[in-house]
Amino acid sequence: MAKPMTKTQLVAALAKEMGSDKKGATTALDAISALITREVAAGGAVILPGVGKIYCRERPERMVRNPQTGEQFKKEADKIVKVTITKALKDSVNS
Repeated sequence: MAKPMTKTQLVAALAKEMGSDKKGATTALDAISALITREVAAGGAVILPGVGKIYCRERPERMVRNPQTGEQFKKEADKIVKVTITKALKDSVNS
């Protein structure tokens, strides 16, 4: 498995793709990240065309087990961020 792309590498690739400088690409990336964070935290969803959908899902209260002690306890309801990948991206990875 290849190493994940770092933010610096992503900014450099984005700047090259946009034909812009790294400062502009950093601003664009930070703006997109802030927008996604704000929208998902508010309970909405963001669709990135060609990539997927990022959304928040609520998990109900449930019983869980501590693997070290075996003790069962009730975990409160919480929210998790989910990402659903588009079929086109899945197909391009698997071809």
